[in-house]
Amino acid sequence: MASPTLMTRTTTNLKPALASVNSKSSATVVSCSASNAALSVGQQPRRRDLLSLAAGIALILSPAAIVAPALAASEEEYVKETGVVIEKVRKTISMDKNDPNVADAVADLRETSNSWVAKYRREKALLGRPSFRDIYSALNAVSGHYISFGPTAPIPAKRRVRILEEMDTAEKALLRGR
Repeated sequence: MASPTLMTRTTTNLKPALASVNSKSSATVVSCSASNAALSVGQQPRRRDLLSLAAGIALILSPAAIVAPALAASEEEYVKETGVVIEKVRKTISMDKNDPNVADAVADLRETSNSWVAKYRREKALLGRPSFRDIYSALNAVSGHYISFGPTAPIPAKRRVRILEEMDTAEKALLRGR
């Protein structure tokens, strides 16, 4: 059976475009089928037309996404979200390893820290702040520990002390507006 692209729509019944064996008549049939295909575009859209339309729409809409980057977070929002991250870190690393909620708390902390880092890492105004530097360092230490050793592995005392010190200095810096 001929492929659907070689079929012409002359009546309600579809006929194969290459029904004739003679080379001259088959060339005529093929050229007629091409003109019929052009006429039937209005009746039945071709895949090629739909793909080109979708590509055109994507090209038109994509500059709007590039032109409108995410707005910089306000100072109050940064202080509030950073305070939430500090409290979650303190609460999570102080949990006992036998606590049944440790895995959930670590997953919640990981989600919160990932969103915080994704939001504020590209803010040039925040990169030089001591609060950002200390929180970022502490989050790297905490997430690196839990990724390497699992959510129920306790953080070693030395690392815990360093993380808590970084949290304290970051909190002080936040209160000073730094």
